[in-house]
Amino acid sequence: MKKEEGRNDLRRRTTTFALRVIRLFSALPKTAPAQILGKQVLRSATSVGANYRETYRSRSKAEFIAKAGDCLREIEETAYWFELLVEGGIVPAAKLAPLRHETDELIAIFVTIVKRSKG
Repeated sequence: MKKEEGRNDLRRRTTTFALRVIRLFSALPKTAPAQILGKQVLRSATSVGANYRETYRSRSKAEFIAKAGDCLREIEETAYWFELLVEGGIVPAAKLAPLRHETDELIAIFVTIVKRSKG
């Protein structure tokens, strides 16, 4: 796969991921804990793609690594909020399983990007 194709694929994946989380948020119960956690996951999940797009505008390798690191931090944070939604009994584990799987894959991708960029 060419570098540009990989970028576009990841761009699509992060956008699709954000849209899936938006739909999840819309379906959450209207209880205070669900809404508070939902807003947190909504913020962090949608930030992944926004930060990834900023990597395109990096002016240096260091800035690229920093922006890719921001993506990694946001996707890791998203994984945490998903964990709380499940362990708090707000969303059944089975319902979140596909999103959590995509989260794990995105974490692995961004870890690889950061490591390769530093190396």
